[in-house]
Amino acid sequence: MKSGNPLARFVTETPDFPKPGILFRDFSPLLRHQLPATLDALDALLSADEWRPIEVVAGVDARGFMLGAALAARRGLGFVPVRKVGKLPPPVQQLAYQLEYGEAVLEIHPGSGRVLLVDDILATGGTLGAAARLCSQAGYELSAIMVLADLGLRQGPVEGLPVRSLLKYGA
Repeated sequence: MKSGNPLARFVTETPDFPKPGILFRDFSPLLRHQLPATLDALDALLSADEWRPIEVVAGVDARGFMLGAALAARRGLGFVPVRKVGKLPPPVQQLAYQLEYGEAVLEIHPGSGRVLLVDDILATGGTLGAAARLCSQAGYELSAIMVLADLGLRQGPVEGLPVRSLLKYGA
């Protein structure tokens, strides 16, 4: 069931993709048609008090790049990509983690500063949790976590921080 948010009408649903039993939600139409409105809504998710301590935005490969880089530009902040393994030149910090369907590895350039971590969706929290741990491992101080959509598959915080979301699905 879709969120009551008016932007949800731009999210398409494809059953049994990429494998049987998965309902894939595609946010590309939302980004294509409503990026300014989406960024305004994401801005509204963080109050002025929450933005004040943020010095850099980290976006998770790949749709977190679009949202994170745009938010960083709007706020005059730096942007750090959290990439799949082998996509960044050295030096990098790596973190291997388990997914429902196997193992994956993320990389980031080392750095410092208080970071806002941005991704497109929160499902079970595997990738987002790994990205949060990797940011800390690489020298960043995790200040806030934001996603475009929370699928309602995980209850509670990620790495001790609440996750703010624009769209909510599930329970």
